[in-house]
Amino acid sequence: SFLLAMNISVFSFVDVAKRAARLMPDGGSMITLTYLGSERAIPNYNTMGVAKAGLEAATRYIARDLGPKNIRVNAISAGAMRTLSLAGISGGRGMLSKGREMSAMKQDTSMEGVAGCALWLLSDLGLSTTGEVVHVDAGFHMMGLSDGDE
Repeated sequence: SFLLAMNISVFSFVDVAKRAARLMPDGGSMITLTYLGSERAIPNYNTMGVAKAGLEAATRYIARDLGPKNIRVNAISAGAMRTLSLAGISGGRGMLSKGREMSAMKQDTSMEGVAGCALWLLSDLGLSTTGEVVHVDAGFHMMGLSDGDE
């Protein structure tokens, strides 16, 4: 299952980026989705955390390789949202409530916020931005532990 996770999460983006770059002779932009489990040990995320870390590293290397062709490559690290992926993680519902409770904005990550970030990165407003992982999680990623969370 580790090899399958790496193939789906990392190599597929490398392969798609290579093919998509051929369709962008005048430059362009591409994005992928990742999660905080690439940076921190999230309960029950396990192998996917390692795969997402690989995806983020691949994003930086692809950005370096395609930069001279004026192609920007970035990743969005979305917070926990009600998705099929979250449903497959043991304790996923708890991740939603904990994310809201511990985020700087005290709110859920919104799909509109993630979509807005994607539009920014894909549009000319995102010029000069490449190789980045942009966190869209209502500030959850930058918060420290609160009392009782230790």
